[in-house]
Order: sequence, then structure tokens, then C-alpha cells
Amino acid sequence: MIGAVTPSEPLRLALVLAAAVVGGAVNSIAGGGTLLTFPALVGLGIPALVANATSTVALWPGAVASMWGYRDLLTGMQSWVSRFAIPSLLGGLLGALLLLATPESRFDAIVPWLVLGATLLFIVQKPLSEHLRRRAERRGIPEVTDDHAFDRTVHPSARLLAYQFAVAVYGGYFGAGIGILMLAALGLMGFRNIHRMNGLKNWGGLCANAVAAGTFAFSGLVSWPVAGAMAVGAAIGGYGGSRLAQRVPQSRVRQAIIVIGLASSLWLVTRV
Repeated sequence: MIGAVTPSEPLRLALVLAAAVVGGAVNSIAGGGTLLTFPALVGLGIPALVANATSTVALWPGAVASMWGYRDLLTGMQSWVSRFAIPSLLGGLLGALLLLATPESRFDAIVPWLVLGATLLFIVQKPLSEHLRRRAERRGIPEVTDDHAFDRTVHPSARLLAYQFAVAVYGGYFGAGIGILMLAALGLMGFRNIHRMNGLKNWGGLCANAVAAGTFAFSGLVSWPVAGAMAVGAAIGGYGGSRLAQRVPQSRVRQAIIVIGLASSLWLVTRV
């Protein structure tokens, strides 16, 4: 039997559903929803490997719903959407295969420091971007006040796509903090609108998790009663979170991302 939860335990499935709603919303805003769903599943007595695979499969509908909520912000970003998909799909597949082939303990040891490092990078991203903007002004490069128009002038570099492949490998393996890793890189690339960054981040995560979820679905590791309940909650939370985030000031969203990142790294450190 996979996992300790069965369809005859509606209360536990209801708790999992609630965790998935919040996890889907957190993923749509900053990433890190796995850090809510994964410990919830482990707390119900499900083995860590099964909990990881089940969480990945169950949160994918939430990623789709969240992506739909951000669709308007990706208008004019076709080059990003297409180029981001390839390394995300390939990396997610490799990460999922690595999870099936290697013990979790080998990777768990470095996960807290990856998430913490990405969060610190995101913290310094805004002042660093301001420094780069001021330097450009001193060099006579005019400032673009419309961040929507400016974001469309940013083009994906080969270095960023290679980075995205590595992030997707990590996402296919475990995934906690994958959104923060992508947001940090997008910010350093020059993006100014946090909501558009979230849209691109959700698209990259959607692609990476699609192949990972597909791989796990055929691995025999997924607890399907739990995954079904979580999928409903993740879809509700993913769409609701994406719409809510776009109505919140960008500064508040950034603060939420930082808090989620620091809390995620602390949880992972204490778990190791």
C-alpha cells in the first residue's frame, strides 16, 4: 500500500485539500508551496519519497490554473514563452529520473542552502537593479518609465536558459523554492514588473513539473486518493492566488516572496 491515507479517511483528505489550496496560492505568488504540502503528507505517515512524488503530481493542476490567471501579462512575450519551455521540460524530466534513481538524502543536504541563497539573491536584486539603472543613466541611456514596455525589451540569454535547465532539474527532483530561483534570475536579467516575472516563473514551473508529474504518475509512487484531493485544492488556490497577487502592490508581493524563501530554508535546515 502506498502511503497511510485511504479514501475512507475523509477528515485527513480534507486537511490535505486545505494544505493544497494554500500551497497552490503560494506557488502562484512566489513558489514554495511544496513546503506546505510535503510536510503535511509526511505528517500523515506517508513516506517521504511517496509524499514528494504525490505532491508534484497533485500541485500541477494548480500550476495550470495559476498560469491562466497570469495569461494577460505574457502578451508580447512569445520569445520568452517558447524559449523558456525547452530547458524547463528537459530539466524537469532529468530531475524526475534522478529522484527515481538516487536516495533523497544526497540531495536534501544541499536543498536548504539553495533556497536560502536564492532568497538572498532576490533580496539584493532590487537595489542591484536600481544601481544598474543609475549607471545606465550616467552613460546616457534613457530610462523607460513604463515597466510593461521595458520588460518586453528584455531578451532571454543563453546563460539564463542554461540556468533555467539547472533550476528545472532541481524542480523535477524536489521543487521547493524553484519559483524563488527563477524570480531571482529574471530580476537580475532586468525585469521590473514582479507580476510579469511571476507569470514567466509559473510558466517555467508548469513545464518542468509537467514532465516530472508524468514520470511520477507511471512510477507507482503516487498515492492517488491523496493526489486527487490535493489537485482540486491546488487548482483553486493557484487561480485565486494569481488573481489576488496582481491586485496587491508589488512591494508587498516582494516582501511575501522573501518571507516565504527564508521560512522555506529554515524549515529545510531543521528537517535535515
